[in-house]
Amino acid sequence: MTVPASRWSTPTDLLAKVRRRWNSGELLTAYARQRWEPIVVPLRAPTAVELAEDFGAAQDWLAAWQAVDPTLVRLEWKRVGGRLVGSNEVPHRAVIDSADRVWALLRVKRQAETFLRLVEATRQTAPALVEWMTAEPMKVLDNEQSWARLVDVVRWIDRHPTAELYVRQIDVPGVDTKFIEQHRGVLAQLLDRQLAPERIDAAKPPARFAERYRFRTKPTYVRLRALARPIPAALGPFSEVTVRVDELAGTPLDVVRVLVVENETTYLALPPVPGTVAVFGGGYAVRALAPLTWLHDRELSYWGDIDTHGFAILDRLRQVFPHTTSVLMDAATLLGHREHWGQEAAPVTSELAHLTPAESQLYRDLVANRYASALRLEQERIRFSVVERVLTD
Repeated sequence: MTVPASRWSTPTDLLAKVRRRWNSGELLTAYARQRWEPIVVPLRAPTAVELAEDFGAAQDWLAAWQAVDPTLVRLEWKRVGGRLVGSNEVPHRAVIDSADRVWALLRVKRQAETFLRLVEATRQTAPALVEWMTAEPMKVLDNEQSWARLVDVVRWIDRHPTAELYVRQIDVPGVDTKFIEQHRGVLAQLLDRQLAPERIDAAKPPARFAERYRFRTKPTYVRLRALARPIPAALGPFSEVTVRVDELAGTPLDVVRVLVVENETTYLALPPVPGTVAVFGGGYAVRALAPLTWLHDRELSYWGDIDTHGFAILDRLRQVFPHTTSVLMDAATLLGHREHWGQEAAPVTSELAHLTPAESQLYRDLVANRYASALRLEQERIRFSVVERVLTD
């Protein structure tokens, strides 16, 4: 039976194996760390039986190896054959003795020289980055055109306390916030090696770049509306304001009750309620209220849609403020508005540990589709006379 010549190692196979090692970065890493060793690749050569069965194919195979440039690849030979076809020498191992020969074979001399130049330049200005560079040479080459600016950004951040700065204030020629966003993955890996540990919040991922490296972040705002006069002094002459949460945290409002409402139209239409300020919660934005520790000393209520997400928001608010009560989120309200029922697009089914027994039962009924599939009663669909009666009683 003829053995397919494709089972014999070819120069193309050798090139592919060496190329894979280049693409992995292994070769540049070894060279940059002065751990270079000759590349030795065993070759699958024809056996004596295979030579006898397909001598012509074996000759073609041998000719292909004889055409390989000996200044780049050194072949080691062994003798096969004898009784059937006579004694023949075939290459059984290919050796590439130096890095320069690899660069020439793969035609990557420019890339190799560029990488080594970038390593040496960085060693002079930011030596703490060199170990990462030699471990990730292909990432360095991927960022060849931007490398000098990346190093400059890392050095700039290292020299400047970031607690009072926004990312926008990084002052490096050729660098803007778009550059930071586009390169934050690589920058994060470099900054993790350059900065002192206390300047890194390791709990934040690189995608949250500003928080991870302790820059100032965009303030969180909360929208407030006084539901009756007198207006709380902190609101000045305005019945409705939008303020920074960090500033509101230090300015407790002189009110008895705070009502968090999920729907904007409902928030705007709320009836007069003495001593009460309404907060437009905007769905899961209620978590922004956590810094307002003075809410622990106020009556706090939440009114959201009667659906699984509404109860999930209530549960999350209670994790921070356990004394929170719910408004119009009960079975009687749901069953009294059948003509206004709708459907949730994507109900949640997770366990909610911070609901009252009545709320938990209604939540379980919604999850189980007891009344209707993916049932939802939006708060703006509740009759306004019911709203007025409940809030003003």
